[in-house]
Amino acid sequence: MKADPSSQLTPATPEDEGVPVSVKIRERVLAARKRFHSNDNIAEFIEPGELEKLLDEVEEKMQAVLDSMVIDTTNDHNTADTARRVAKMYLNEVFRGRYVKAPPITEFPNAEHLNELMIVGPITVRSACSHHLCPVIGKLWIGVMPNEHTNVIGLSKYARLAEWIMGRPQIQEEAVVQLADLIMERTQPDGLALVMEARHYCMAWRGVKDLDSKMINSVMRGAFLKDAALRREFLALIPQKG
Repeated sequence: MKADPSSQLTPATPEDEGVPVSVKIRERVLAARKRFHSNDNIAEFIEPGELEKLLDEVEEKMQAVLDSMVIDTTNDHNTADTARRVAKMYLNEVFRGRYVKAPPITEFPNAEHLNELMIVGPITVRSACSHHLCPVIGKLWIGVMPNEHTNVIGLSKYARLAEWIMGRPQIQEEAVVQLADLIMERTQPDGLALVMEARHYCMAWRGVKDLDSKMINSVMRGAFLKDAALRREFLALIPQKG
């Protein structure tokens, strides 16, 4: 059995007092020789109670950002608690997929030997561009071609897995691949197809300020990659996007 890195963490010592919790977490990740890119999950390196301490640390640094932007948060009632609100938003909501473990998913055997195309969607997805931390909001469709050995999961579980993967700063192309890898690992189907359509607010809010542009990309695995007819059937059954 593979050891859980979090179970091998060095107990806190008096010398640790005053060391930012982000530094402690980063040191554990580095010791395990793991990545901690913006779209990586680091939950296994966070000890109980540390996420609350990390929230306090992010609040303090967010307050420093507001101060550097010359915003009078002391006398401005609109921004008095903004640093705390932003910290909570990042850690507990929009980037939550980095800091918590994957949602529990109950898997069932394919007792009826289902082997017909199944499509789930549109699932609303919310993420953030890792370049500017602007929202990425759109829809996702998932096509599954099961076999007798496929693990069957509830329809809502696809949405929960998507939320966990999308809740990180990233680019859309990598997010869809990560989600495809996760679903393939959990369900072991003959084929898997994902199509994501999203609006990127780094284009709508800044830069060219184009409110209408969307990005559409897809990932095809197994039977969907090899069988053009199956791929066409999936794409034809997706409701008209836009």
